[in-house]
Amino acid sequence: MTAWDGVLPFYPQPRHAAGFSVPLLIVILVFLSLAASFLFILPGIRGHSRWFWLVRVLLSLFIGAEIVAVHFSGDWFVGRVWTNTSYKAFSASRVQVHVGLHVGLVGVNITLRGTPTQQLNETIDYNERFTWRLDEDYTKEYVRALEKGLPDPVLYLAEKFTPSSPCGLYHQYHLAGHYAAATLWVAFCFWIIANALLSMPAPLYGGLALLTTSAFTLFAVFAFASISSVPLCHFRLGSAVLTPHYGASFWVTLATGILSLLLGGAVVILHYTRPSALRSFLDHSVKDCSNQTKGNSPLILNNPHHEQFKTPDLNITTVL
Repeated sequence: MTAWDGVLPFYPQPRHAAGFSVPLLIVILVFLSLAASFLFILPGIRGHSRWFWLVRVLLSLFIGAEIVAVHFSGDWFVGRVWTNTSYKAFSASRVQVHVGLHVGLVGVNITLRGTPTQQLNETIDYNERFTWRLDEDYTKEYVRALEKGLPDPVLYLAEKFTPSSPCGLYHQYHLAGHYAAATLWVAFCFWIIANALLSMPAPLYGGLALLTTSAFTLFAVFAFASISSVPLCHFRLGSAVLTPHYGASFWVTLATGILSLLLGGAVVILHYTRPSALRSFLDHSVKDCSNQTKGNSPLILNNPHHEQFKTPDLNITTVL
């Protein structure tokens, strides 16, 4: 007997409402702080170089932030459905719920929210995460979910990704996420190198570093896209079928890889076709400052005390 009307399984722990990933929020705040710091000093940059640095810095921060943020995002492969389904085992009660499946590089996030939230004298609002990092065991997390007594829809979707499931989703998603995460960290390292080289008189190597960043970013996208080679199991939840598809993180990463490819290709092409134009573009701020100091009139420095100690002019004539 239990304190929950004699119905098993029960879930005595507090419900976790679907929220925002804390590591993802930290990454976004860090890069937003960098962008805000640059915007504060932007008025101190004179001339047309102000807009040059604005575009250059914001584009670079966007690429770096996206490469890091997608590691902690669960929107690589997503699916949502509204359905009428069973809520607990050993019970014929059915509820109207919204079920969400969010697959990331390191695990699966499953959300369950009632419509309305209060049904069967309970608050139906769950957000459960099951990870498959190298140092974590997905099967143990699934067993703990069974012991806690999570609702049927959450356990049903989580069971589809277990290593013993006949769907075979675990190994494919685990390997795809592992290789995608590894190549994205390499892309982030080359992004740092590219920024350093483009700040020095080495635009060709900076462009090549950007191309390498693009190559590893696109490889991460293709590595995750390899999941399409596995026949997807049907996720039937009550009266509806959940059909996942590629999410926002997948498409934004693809767009970032293409953007890095275009920027790096432009730098390399300009280096071989119009090197003077490339140097003038990258060194625009230096030239702009030098033009401001030169101006149209000479720079004259006058010391008022110089006249007091002025030595007389000496004319020396030598007759040979």
